[in-house]
Amino acid sequence: MSGIRRWWLRFAQAVTVGLAVAALVIALLPADWFASPPGVVTVKEAPALPAEAKPAAAPATLSFQGAARTAMPSVVNIYTAKLVRSPLLDDPVLRRFFGEAAPAPERVTSLGSGVIASPEGYVLTNNHVVEAADEIAVVLPGARTVAARVVGTDPETDLAVLKIAAPDLAPIAFADSDRLQVGDAVLAIGNPFGVGQTVTFGIVSATGRTGLGINTFENFIQTDAAINPGNSGGALVDTAGRLIGINTAIFSETGGSLGIGFAIPANLARQVMEQIVTRGGVVRGWLGIDVADLTPALAARLGLKDTAGVLAAGVQRGGPAERAGLRPGDVLLRFEGEPLSSAADALNRIAALAPGRTATLTVRRDGKEFPLEITVGKRPRLRAPTPGE
Repeated sequence: MSGIRRWWLRFAQAVTVGLAVAALVIALLPADWFASPPGVVTVKEAPALPAEAKPAAAPATLSFQGAARTAMPSVVNIYTAKLVRSPLLDDPVLRRFFGEAAPAPERVTSLGSGVIASPEGYVLTNNHVVEAADEIAVVLPGARTVAARVVGTDPETDLAVLKIAAPDLAPIAFADSDRLQVGDAVLAIGNPFGVGQTVTFGIVSATGRTGLGINTFENFIQTDAAINPGNSGGALVDTAGRLIGINTAIFSETGGSLGIGFAIPANLARQVMEQIVTRGGVVRGWLGIDVADLTPALAARLGLKDTAGVLAAGVQRGGPAERAGLRPGDVLLRFEGEPLSSAADALNRIAALAPGRTATLTVRRDGKEFPLEITVGKRPRLRAPTPGE
């Protein structure tokens, strides 16, 4: 019994010592040691860049002062004035009643912006900035004010060319606007609300915007750089200070910038300016067709199987298209062998042709396709509004 008792005593002592050690270890462990393990999160790690592809260290500050400093001397403020006379004043009854006391015409002023485009003193701006103006003054950087005359306008792109005579002009450099990409950084320079020359920053939100109903020929650059009233005709430039567009319009429900502005591409503005200066106006091709996009609903109503091409919604009597045999309701499938994707596409491609040349238009009528040879005419110029309109 003495042996069993001695064995039991030693077992009890070992258990006691073990429990004491366990208690000591538990007391020393962190509180979350026995908590449930967290869920597993797997992330996809990007592979390391090759040494030659690693980006350089970011500059201490991000600034576009170089671009602004380059472009700002080329952007001018434009002030216009015109006399607005009410048509009622020409009514003989009112004239007999009021006599010489009839109210005088009202002098209305407005403001905008422009871009010095050449050392000869040609200034690009919007047609709506100078439309029907009786007086035009251009304020150059440094507060020099000079008179300007209108060389020519193109209402269908909302562009105008002015001429000023002043020394030491700083013409802007033109960039290739066809190379512009969504996401490119841009600066808008102009005179918003008449507060003075202002620079705003943004990116290109979209290119090739059409169907906005702003101009006849549309191919807008969309940007979120703030454009406000008074910016019209000003410069949209890249980060090197080169011209990529002429600021023209905004989408706004309040009259202020909502981050959707539109500019005419510099390449188009340059083409229009060169034609106005060298030819006295812009010459475009014309077929005498009113075109419309073929929506699924319109195609179904006309009994068409698909929406390929554009619809000849109207054909002008005596125009080139009617003389060639085109009829209202015909579907225009291809122009010079290339498919027509939209009404805007058709309008732009027809306008790009020189008057007098022959073009081939592929037409579908009553389910049959056939070509028409059309001699391109000269697009009639829009009538300029009379003062007061």
